[in-house]
Amino acid sequence: MFSRVRQMIVFLVTASFLGSTFWIAPAAAGMIGTDKAAADAQAGSDRERIKSLVSRPEVAKQLQALGVPPDKAQARIDAMTDAEVRTLAGRIDALPAGGAFTDWQWVMIIIGIIIVVLLIV
Repeated sequence: MFSRVRQMIVFLVTASFLGSTFWIAPAAAGMIGTDKAAADAQAGSDRERIKSLVSRPEVAKQLQALGVPPDKAQARIDAMTDAEVRTLAGRIDALPAGGAFTDWQWVMIIIGIIIVVLLIV
């Protein structure tokens, strides 16, 4: 009797393992190149940078003055393709930082200081 129960349990366990392998679809995986993964991560990072720039109060105020509500600007950024986001982020990075002097402005400041020093002495 014990042997018959044992045989039945072994049969059921074996049948369940074999049966499950026929019903489960095989998994498929493809290779993702590092350049694709890096480009996707960079595009997401650039998109978040642009969105944070647009959400700054002074930028939002200027956009509002130009007739673009901040929520519409955020929606437009979401609708941009990754290539457009990369291009815009590159253009933003190329802009000079506020308060940066050009070489000509530095020359004029130095000449002004020299003139003030000569007038004082």
